[in-house]
Amino acid sequence: MNLTVHQTITIHQLRVNNVTNSSVLQVGTAGSIASNAQLYNTGGFTSPAPQLGDENPLNFVPLPNPN
Repeated sequence: MNLTVHQTITIHQLRVNNVTNSSVLQVGTAGSIASNAQLYNTGGFTSPAPQLGDENPLNFVPLPNPN
């Protein structure tokens, strides 16, 4: 038996609160989803990064609240 499914998805707003190495975000359908987590040390680091001090070197751009 052959089954053909036509699907249309319209997303007006998608809000994702957390993303981790093992997160899966699926929109629509799939026959199967296999998890895949890969962690690479491409910089050859041997210790954790130092903590940020009082003067934060990162510049954040304020964004408007979504409507």
